[in-house]
Amino acid sequence: MKKSNCLSVFLVIMLIFLFGITSSYGLSDVFKDNIYNPKNLKPTDSVLKVKTGDRAPDFTLSAVSGGEISLSSYIGKKNVVISFVPAAWTPVCSDQWPGYGIVKSIFDKNNAILLGITVDNIPTLFAWTNQMGELWFPVLSDFWPHGRVADSYGVLRSDGITERAIFVIDKKGIIRYIGVGDINKRPRLESIVRELEKLNK
Repeated sequence: MKKSNCLSVFLVIMLIFLFGITSSYGLSDVFKDNIYNPKNLKPTDSVLKVKTGDRAPDFTLSAVSGGEISLSSYIGKKNVVISFVPAAWTPVCSDQWPGYGIVKSIFDKNNAILLGITVDNIPTLFAWTNQMGELWFPVLSDFWPHGRVADSYGVLRSDGITERAIFVIDKKGIIRYIGVGDINKRPRLESIVRELEKLNK
């Protein structure tokens, strides 16, 4: 086994240990008294409109950091992982995105960018992400027209929030992986690592 592959396996094991054994989310003092707990929601509540092998629907969304970002701007340049999360200031979401900090090197190694998307507006996302600390990836608002991008992928729920969903898109703009899991649980980081590694095989 190549040294780089051994390192990847080791990192994945560490990710499982650090982020897979706890069911407590968003409990950092940073978020104390600021988190809204929606309790348990219906695990999934939408029907996908895309499948693996499809061209990913393009979009242009406002970024918390300013300006707009288009999916098409990465065609031919980077692999893209889209992380849809349901809502700002909620426990699992507030835990999920900061957790991606420990896998940035794996994104870099696989020439990939992460795009975080919610249906919250920019002021809400600005306050929320500032509370988290610096995130290394763009955070985008699908607020208006409300949830249009989420709907184009088929992950807009009937209550107006999104599923907790991951899409891996290659440099040609083709969807290579879709993960729509229980909205009450954080996606497993090792699944993203595994799918990114597949793109280089």
